[in-house]
Amino acid sequence: MKVLIVEDEIRAASQLQGLLKEVGFSYELLGILDTVEDAVSWFKSNAQPDLVFMDVQLADGISFEIFGAIQTEAPIIFTTAFDEYALRAFKVNSVDYLLKPVKKEELKAAIDKFEKAKPRELQPDQSVLQELLKSLQSPQKRKGILAREGKSMVQVGVDELLYAYSEEGITFGMTADRRFIIDETIEEFFASLSPTDFYQINRGQLVARDAILKIHPYFNNRLLLEMKNGKDHEFLVSRPRSADFRKWLNQ
Repeated sequence: MKVLIVEDEIRAASQLQGLLKEVGFSYELLGILDTVEDAVSWFKSNAQPDLVFMDVQLADGISFEIFGAIQTEAPIIFTTAFDEYALRAFKVNSVDYLLKPVKKEELKAAIDKFEKAKPRELQPDQSVLQELLKSLQSPQKRKGILAREGKSMVQVGVDELLYAYSEEGITFGMTADRRFIIDETIEEFFASLSPTDFYQINRGQLVARDAILKIHPYFNNRLLLEMKNGKDHEFLVSRPRSADFRKWLNQ
């Protein structure tokens, strides 16, 4: 059984391999890819794997962008922390989905489903995947944030948001004059925002286009951002996302 893992978190990829061993799944690992760009290149130059484990949020974008560049008949099991509406779509258009952190019992159930399914039931529906990609990239996104300040709930306009970041498992948002808690992961929060106006620069930070003051080249092909009201934080665009970030700024 030849398996490809598309995952940009080293720890998550390692944990997945460990769990596959624990559930007794015998396989040959073809590779671990962490970007949309690398995945597209791999699929164009290699034979189809027997099974793909694919994270939704990759280092340089959403994994569905892969299907805009290539077509694959390989069965896919998605791993994700995405919104419920997306999870429903994954149920229809993939072998299964696994919520992070992946649990051993759920992985075993997904593997059993894969092994029992007929070949035609395992092929992803390319047209529906394309529609899902369009919906995830749609600029029609949320306008408000129900946030926490101390023991109170406050309404914050998305157009006020300068940036958001994750710290010790808590997501914080920042405006020009206040900091507040958002009861969502960075990935979930970013998925609800307009991709035209906001960019997730690394696993733990996202920024608003209009809040970027200056951009500086940084070590190891990364970018250092100066942000409005951002003196207490370091904003680094990760190396895999730097090229895509530059393209985003030119849109």
